[in-house]
Amino acid sequence: MESAIIEKLLLLGKTGEDAALVTVTRTSGSTPRSPGAKMLVFKDGRVYGTIGGGCGEAEVVREALGVLDTKVPKKYYLDMTNDVAADEGMVCGGNMEVFIDFFDCSDNESRQVLAAYLDSLQKKENPLLVTIAGVEDKKKFLLGRKMVFFQSGSESGDLGCAEITRHARALAGQFRAARKPGLVALTGQNEIQHLELLFEPGVLTPQIIILGGGHIAIPLVKMASILGYSTVVVDDRPSFASVARFPEADQVICSDFGSFLKGLEAGAQTFIVIVTRGHRHDLECLRETINQPAAYIGMIGSLRKVKGVVKQLELEGVPGERLREVYSPIGLDIGAETPEEIAVSIMAEIVNVWRGGKIPKKYNI
Repeated sequence: MESAIIEKLLLLGKTGEDAALVTVTRTSGSTPRSPGAKMLVFKDGRVYGTIGGGCGEAEVVREALGVLDTKVPKKYYLDMTNDVAADEGMVCGGNMEVFIDFFDCSDNESRQVLAAYLDSLQKKENPLLVTIAGVEDKKKFLLGRKMVFFQSGSESGDLGCAEITRHARALAGQFRAARKPGLVALTGQNEIQHLELLFEPGVLTPQIIILGGGHIAIPLVKMASILGYSTVVVDDRPSFASVARFPEADQVICSDFGSFLKGLEAGAQTFIVIVTRGHRHDLECLRETINQPAAYIGMIGSLRKVKGVVKQLELEGVPGERLREVYSPIGLDIGAETPEEIAVSIMAEIVNVWRGGKIPKKYNI
């Protein structure tokens, strides 16, 4: 679940508002958002987040307002291939199933579970949130119940039924390492004849480490911020490593690159962008990051410069197959020339990697 949505939900106790939480649980065909996408709907019609916009979202908002009246969660099936969608000019042609959950502002139990999930997420752990998204009518009161499984083996909350909790515990392992949420349907399980569990692995906000605070870094930080990425800018020049220069950055660090990178612990959510001011610094940065388990390492430069850096690192014993994992020259080939265009190409490449897009990597080095 997106941390911003959780933070908003945790405020309900203070604001005294109820809310409906809409989560996309299944899709087929072409849809604007994937499973796991969320939005909050409030009684006055305000919306926080999006599941894709357009008439489809408006239809779901109407259903969510109904849930706020009845205070009963529900599933809703959205057909985006019908005539109404066509009349509204929608380009999607698929189907979307959503779970509309009801959050009572006085429900301290749910808030405690979500607070524990958020705390684990912020500690860079891998919590797994489980929600009952479907159950037979006689147990409908369990809809929306949540619990969290932590990497340590501990748990927070329960699903209101020992049998359901056992099923969730048995399935948790296969979803813990996954990046995408999953909906599991179970039938004919002893006391429970029908059950749907939504598993949502905690995904940390991807972080972009930008090595070099030059002209490309400025639009790159702006674009990354708009897209929801956390950014860290590093430069060894005080005039370039300044908060005033990068107001949207989460961190701006003035340090020589080698010292900073020696203490860096990259992971599956880390994207490293090497855009320093010169060949020597690029070489130093790539040398220090090449063996980091980052999701992405990209280095700017012409093919000639890149080949020179690669040749030097090969002489130092870095395997060629590891070097071919570097995205360089950096960015998708869109013919970019200006710093802003280059930043667009870099962000497009990062999004493609993070989202598992279909644009194949070009091995230029």
